[in-house]
This record gives sequence, structure tokens and C-alpha cells, in this order.
Amino acid sequence: MPEAIEEVREAKVPFQIIEVEGPSMVPTLYPGDWMLVQHGARVRPGDVVVLRHPFQQDLLVVKRIAERRDGGWWVLGDNPGAGGDSTVYGVVPDELVLARVRGRLRRRKPWEQGEGQRSVTAVLSWAFSAVRPVRCDRSASRRLRAR
Repeated sequence: MPEAIEEVREAKVPFQIIEVEGPSMVPTLYPGDWMLVQHGARVRPGDVVVLRHPFQQDLLVVKRIAERRDGGWWVLGDNPGAGGDSTVYGVVPDELVLARVRGRLRRRKPWEQGEGQRSVTAVLSWAFSAVRPVRCDRSASRRLRAR
């Protein structure tokens, strides 16, 4: 299942907003979240990126860079049970890494959860927690070596 459902534009604009599909990046990104991505940004281990699938280049996926290897990047999903990362398709060449994820917006709103959740406090609480930068996880490469 594709992770990003909208086509990533060529780097004509520096930033783009893309919707997430699929569970491979849970708990960092959930299906229905929106990502703010930056085209042409320098990437390094721990960054979450949008890339073209090495075997199906019309398919876009979102993964975390674990480490640099010969020929490109080793990428992993944050949800190990979801699969579909470098453990399946190997190293991802540099040219297939399209953008770095800079932030996310949670889609679920407190007023969609029922009548009792429409208070100003609930809405402000959701707004405060919904918009966040995507945390860079430098421990991804350590977890990879620990396997």
C-alpha cells in the first residue's frame, strides 16, 4: 500500500503538503496525517523521507533513513510489523529520495469524536498536539545493528 497518496511534484517548489496512507510509519505518522515535505533538503540518518519505491517507481513511500550504505540509503519503517522497507528491497539509490519530511498535522479532530468533545479546551489541546515537527530519530541505525 502506498504511503503517500499524492504525487510529489518535481522540485519546482521547495515545500509541499502530502497525505499519508498506510501504517508503516506509525507512531510517527498515521494514515490520514498530512506531511510538510521539503524538496532538495539534505538528508541524513534518522530523517523521515519520501522516496520512490525501487521496484515500482510510480509508488511513493515514506520511510526513515537508517544509514548510508554502498549505492544509497538503507531505509526502515517505524512500524516493524508493516514491512515494505530496505529489508525487502535493499538499498535505495540517492536519486529516488525525493523530499525530507519536516512536519506533520494530525487529521483527527476532537469535534469528530462525538458530542462531548467540542469544548474550546479540547480543540486547543488537539491543535497543540496536531502540528509538530517530525522528530529525527538518530537511534534508527543503532536499532538496525542490534538485529
